[in-house]
Amino acid sequence: MGQPVIRVENVSKSYRVSEVGTAKYRTVQESMWDMVKRPLRSLSHRRSDGADRETFWALRQVDFEIEQGDVTGLIGVNGAGKSTLLKILSHITQPTTGRAAIRGRVASLLEVGTGFHAELTGRENILLNGAILGMKRHETLRKFDQIVDFAGVERFVDTPVKRYSSGMYLRLAFAVAAHLDPEVLLVDEVLAVGDIAFQRKCLGRMREVSQEGRTVLLVSHNLVSIEALCKQCLLLDAGRLVQHGEVTEITREYRKRIQGDPTSGAVVLGAERTKAGQRRVITSLTLLDETGDVTRCFPLGGEFRAVIGLDLPPEADIAEIVLRIEDQNSQRLMTFKNPLVGDLLQLSEGHQKVECRVPQMPLTHGEYHIGLAVFLNKDCIDSVDQVVTFTITNNDVFGNARGGLRGICFARSEWRHVDDEWGVSDPAAEKE
Repeated sequence: MGQPVIRVENVSKSYRVSEVGTAKYRTVQESMWDMVKRPLRSLSHRRSDGADRETFWALRQVDFEIEQGDVTGLIGVNGAGKSTLLKILSHITQPTTGRAAIRGRVASLLEVGTGFHAELTGRENILLNGAILGMKRHETLRKFDQIVDFAGVERFVDTPVKRYSSGMYLRLAFAVAAHLDPEVLLVDEVLAVGDIAFQRKCLGRMREVSQEGRTVLLVSHNLVSIEALCKQCLLLDAGRLVQHGEVTEITREYRKRIQGDPTSGAVVLGAERTKAGQRRVITSLTLLDETGDVTRCFPLGGEFRAVIGLDLPPEADIAEIVLRIEDQNSQRLMTFKNPLVGDLLQLSEGHQKVECRVPQMPLTHGEYHIGLAVFLNKDCIDSVDQVVTFTITNNDVFGNARGGLRGICFARSEWRHVDDEWGVSDPAAEKE
């Protein structure tokens, strides 16, 4: 085993929460009388402080170790304690009990512009952050051009950062944290901010950092990014460490927790989503795997089935049903439609269910949204966006122990030596 770089031992963190109650408006006379009595009440307030305040535990007895060179994800719902843990590791706040230690230089990016001084220029903030990390001036200057180029702030590097836009602020903050050679990098939700191009740039830099043998602890709600960058993962729930292990196992458990019952793959669409006087046509959507089990999780290259509940109007035999699949950025990736000719799908008026089956879903690893629409005589009579979110997990689809396909979709391909059988001549032979 490697040498632990991050060690957290029995860490708990509590906060005092004011007594829940309804504040009443007070007159000026009451406020002035309160100022006179306040010194006399201070002692009694100290004694009774525990009586009118409750204790909130953001973290409870958290224990784990991260070894040198590990890229570890930290996931959990909002309020699980992720940011509190990073603040303790960054020494921004102290634990109530326990001990958290990091060996080596630490760079933290917990929010936009953490560690920046608003009155200083971009150049001065880069040098300042390098000094905070314990780097020599010449070490920081060696990385200076890379940081400025990555952030895209060449024209404004000598401008005080208080005049930067939030996007410029973010780009420079991430560039500084990711390029100044920290031995440990703590990142909180940076990939959820900024435009798509910048997010891709961040992902690329995070991969480079991980390949350089740095230790990274990354907080993100984007499970696809966590699975792409990390090998290990921590799952927090209500301040407690639920699991620590291999990333796909932990993200699978997290998805189960946030999706609840596996039958959450079955969605009933209520009438309240339609306008007054309109007929609700799409009534339900159920996702099934190849075994017929209700699910939201499908293996790469596996069978995908969507059962759509309908309440069709008259002349339903010419209704067109559209199932669209979009990515996390609402970009449409695929569209499926029922045939309008032949007897492959018999539609009729009233309640019924139809199934759209994709024998081999070509989408690669990631999370996707489903939208539905019904057209009659080319007019849309019902439509609903993002009915349900489903996940495609990695799978050895080709049976060659080479999973982890990248891109939007995949397709089977054939490979062979090219010869005259395909009508391709040998250039060397033509010269003779």
